Amino acid sequence: QVQLVESGGGLVQPGGSLRLSCAASGFTLDYYAIGWFRQAPGKEREGVSCISSSDGSTYYADSVKGRFTISRDNAKNTVYLQMNSLKPEDTAVYYCAAVKAGAYTVQAMCVFQIFGSWGQGTQVTVSS
Repeated sequence: QVQLVESGGGLVQPGGSLRLSCAASGFTLDYYAIGWFRQAPGKEREGVSCISSSDGSTYYADSVKGRFTISRDNAKNTVYLQMNSLKPEDTAVYYCAAVKAGAYTVQAMCVFQIFGSWGQGTQVTVSS
């Protein structure tokens, strides 16, 4: 059974950092592109960052460029999202998702949310 479990969310002050983890079970991440998405109250879900399965190419939404870093550890079957310089507008439920490598660019997969398996999400709240 394919399962993705996010962890690492919580309450942090503006300017702080968090590292989210996405652990996969039931399949190996080696051949899957992984994405991080978020949904704030009253807003649509948006792609935050994605990483390809093949060459490790990445995509970041403009709103997080220079602050967030996505990485993968295939040996641990886990993908991470390091979030620095957090802002109140980063507050949202963060989800990770996986899709088997295909013909789409990592940017297209992220922007159009072309992912098949989703986790349950972890809450990130940035507030003083």
